[in-house]
Amino acid sequence: MRFSDPLHPGVLIKRYKRFLADVTLDSGETVTAHCPNPGSMMGLKDPGSRCWLSQTDNPKRKLKYTLEVLEADGALIGINTNRPNALAEEAITSGVIATLSGYDSLKREVKYGANSRIDLLLDSEDRPTCYVEVKNCHLMRTPGLAEFPDSVTTRGAKHLGELSDMVRQGCRAVQLFIVQRNDCDVLSPAEDLDPNYAQALRDAAASGVEVIAWACAVTLDGIEVVREIEVKL
Repeated sequence: MRFSDPLHPGVLIKRYKRFLADVTLDSGETVTAHCPNPGSMMGLKDPGSRCWLSQTDNPKRKLKYTLEVLEADGALIGINTNRPNALAEEAITSGVIATLSGYDSLKREVKYGANSRIDLLLDSEDRPTCYVEVKNCHLMRTPGLAEFPDSVTTRGAKHLGELSDMVRQGCRAVQLFIVQRNDCDVLSPAEDLDPNYAQALRDAAASGVEVIAWACAVTLDGIEVVREIEVKL
């Protein structure tokens, strides 16, 4: 996935009210950007961090800048949680994630379960329907270890229960973590931050839900899913 236009470099002043970030651009201008990330962004919101913003000329947008990439731990990290579904779709349709390739159709945001929508629904006439829940991950507190979530996610635990229900109905179900950084080799649940989610993930895996994680190469030109990493529950 390539960015449609060059990103604007700057320095993060602060991230606040979850969805706002003040940034001093390299041009000297200070702007308020949309921060498309509802999580805590632990370790990724230090004032003074290098960051990069996309820009839109859409007159309906209140904020024309969007925070896309931050530098931390010597790496570039994608923080836009609206990107992983598209990244996953691109990786599946191109054959990068081979275990999810080969289906006749791929649909996004299909209703299922208890008033939920599955991120990706894969269908073929000759194999069980596959439900894929995509989660964004960018937390790294220990070098090489990606962790999810970075804050409590009751909704995430609910989704795992619904994936387990799909397995019991004879379908295939996959929890796919898209790690928007390329300096991690293992993913584990952040037990201390959300023990309920960690247990729900283990329960889902025990019920037959496949849990996989893929790391991304993040550059200032775009973001690409490049390699599978180990999952330790």
